[in-house]
This record gives sequence, C-alpha cells and structure tokens, in this order.
Amino acid sequence: MFKFKILPSKQHLLFACLGLGSICNQVAAQNSAVLTAQDKDKRPLITAVPFLNIALDSRATGMGDAGVATSPDPNSAYWNAAKLAFANDKVGASLTYNPWLRGLGVTDMFLTSLSGYYKKDDKQAFGAEIRYFNLGNIEFTNAQGATILNFSPREYAVGLSYARKLSKNFSMAVTGRFINSNLTGDAYAGAGQDAKPGRTGSADVGFFYTIPKLKLGSKEASLNIGANISNIGGKISYINDGTADFLPGNMRLGGALTIDLDPLKKNQISFVLDFNKLLVPSPAQYNEQGKWVKGDTTNKGLISGIFGSFTDAPGGLKEELQEIIVCGGVEYWYNKTFAARAGYFHESQYKGNRKYFTLGAGFHSKKLGLDVSYLIPQASRNNALDGTIRFTLIGYFNTSKAKVVNIESGE
Repeated sequence: MFKFKILPSKQHLLFACLGLGSICNQVAAQNSAVLTAQDKDKRPLITAVPFLNIALDSRATGMGDAGVATSPDPNSAYWNAAKLAFANDKVGASLTYNPWLRGLGVTDMFLTSLSGYYKKDDKQAFGAEIRYFNLGNIEFTNAQGATILNFSPREYAVGLSYARKLSKNFSMAVTGRFINSNLTGDAYAGAGQDAKPGRTGSADVGFFYTIPKLKLGSKEASLNIGANISNIGGKISYINDGTADFLPGNMRLGGALTIDLDPLKKNQISFVLDFNKLLVPSPAQYNEQGKWVKGDTTNKGLISGIFGSFTDAPGGLKEELQEIIVCGGVEYWYNKTFAARAGYFHESQYKGNRKYFTLGAGFHSKKLGLDVSYLIPQASRNNALDGTIRFTLIGYFNTSKAKVVNIESGE
C-alpha cells in the first residue's frame, strides 16, 4: 500500500495524479532521475498513463520485451496489429496476468490483459485488446497526516484494430483506443478541488513485411520486419485548469530472423531485436541552483511534441540516442510444442536506467498454450522489478476452412 499526502493546491493535486499514474515507471525505474543538482544530467521522459507501454504477454517479455516483428499471435494487437493479417489460425485469444512491483513488497498491484483477433479472410483481420491496471490500495492523508480516504486507483484501455495485406508480403494496420485513468476517486471532494478521471483516445499505425523463404547456407529461414507507432492522441488531464500531459507515444522498429535447424522443421530458433523511442518532449536542462540552462520548456502541442522529440534534447544528438531503448532476445521451438526464451532490455542510465535479463518458456498444443516469463534485473538489490513474473494463456480456433498462409513456410 502506498500513501499520498494531499496539500491544498491544484499544483499538489496535479502532482498526486501524475505521481500515481507514473508509479509503474517511476518506481520500477528506481534509479531514474529527478531534476536535482546531484542528477542534473539525468532527464528521464515522463508521461501520463505509462501503463500503456508496459509489455505484458509472456512470449515477448521472455525475449526482452521485443515483439514488433515476431510471428503473429493473439497479442499482436499490442505489439503491431499489422501482423494479424498473416495469422495462421482463424481466431486467437490470449489472457495475461502480471503481479506488479513485488520487489517492493507490494501485494495488491497487478496488470492484466485480454486480447485476440478474428481473420475475416486471407487478407483482412480484426484485433482487440483490453488492458487493466489496478494500482492497489492508496491511503490519502491530509497535511497533518490524518487519513482522508482509502482508494484503489484503476486504469484501463480498450483498443480495436484492423489489419490488411497490401501485397503478398506486406501488411498495414490501424488501431483506435479509449483510455480511462481514475487515480484519486473522491479524495478531493469538498476540498475546493476539481479532480476528475483522465479520459482520452489514441491511435496506432503498424507495418509488417515478411520474407517467408530465405537460404542461410544449408538452412531455410524467414525474415520479418516490423514498425509500429502507438499511443498517438490527445493529451490527458486530471484537473479542470487546462493542464494536460502527453500520452506515452512510442515508435518501435524491429526485425525477427527465424532459422529451421533441421529439414523437418521440428527445431526452430528465432533472433529478435527492437528499438523504441518515446515521441514526447525531452525535459529541459537546469544547473545546480535549479536555474534553466537550455531546452524547450514550452507547453507543446501533439504534433510539435512528436516531431520535436527527435531534436529537442538539451544534450543534442548524444542525448537523443540515449532516449532509444534496445530490446532483444532469442526463441527456440521444438516441434511447435515447447519453447524456451531469453532476452535483454536496455535503457540508458540517464533516461530511467532499466536494465534487465528475461527468461521464458512455453507449452503449446494445437489449440491451447501456456507461456511464462521471468525478469532478472541487472542490479537486483532492492530493485522494484525483481521477481516480476507473467502468465499468459492462449487459445486458437479454426472456425472455417478459409485458407490462411503460414508465413514461416510460405505454404
């Protein structure tokens, strides 16, 4: 359980809302910086509703949170909905449960998601995802420390996707999403404040290109390339004074190479690599006395914030490169029944300092599958992410005899 002190000003109200909404980022990246004299070179990117960018499904999180170009599955609506046009089965569904921040001793915080797809025909597919974040019990206190309210903040997002093949090897998808973030409940009722749940909408656009047949020496292989721009939408506000904050807009680029280790294709290994860049303004730079040095401090709009995010870092190109998160991993399948996974997630020490290894395993039949992943922080001592485990249950259903192309074999 967390405690938040309520002070009588809208600035403190806004801080409480953003503080709760970013617990998943701020605490998980416990070494990330605030703009103090001691950490003046550390400028992590802060957004509202960061739960939108927490990877959930156990397959991708077992590979270092890489998934924009992996073969399609029911969780593709989150990673890159364009993959759904190449799904092998007519219908797929997935349910994930993720206890959160167990490394801090928190026992009542969790994320869960339900996602799936439906293939209308060989060229078109529809996807959907619902993700829900329960932040556990929060005790709100006044300036004197007296408890005002016990409340369980909750956030959720609902998204619908449409994917279509534009050629034999290329597809595109669009996603629309509704976001609701209720962080303070009635904690400010009657106190002259005007707190409210934050609500807004966002959109994704994804691209997927596959080369189903390659030759690597004597081995057969396939190559996928993916790109996804997500969470692009109106800013979100928790108070009625015109203050609003950016969504965690994100650009993800990556590739996946799958190699058949034997002629019968019973043994396959895939290598995946993703690059992520938040499309939000970089914080300004301040000196040891807290005075502004350089960097844009204006309240940018959506479009200027997105395009400016590539050039606005006070540290120039060096800092812009620090804002790129690198995720990579490997996946081994035996007879499409058993999977073993490993990966690594790297974020600059100046932009959050999340660095961790991941492990995962999967057990699948033709209709059902269970995936599990486990996170191992690079600096595990008192790390909020230590012991993070995820469980994903997957189901596949062929409800018609419509032909679906297998992108790994081209058949």
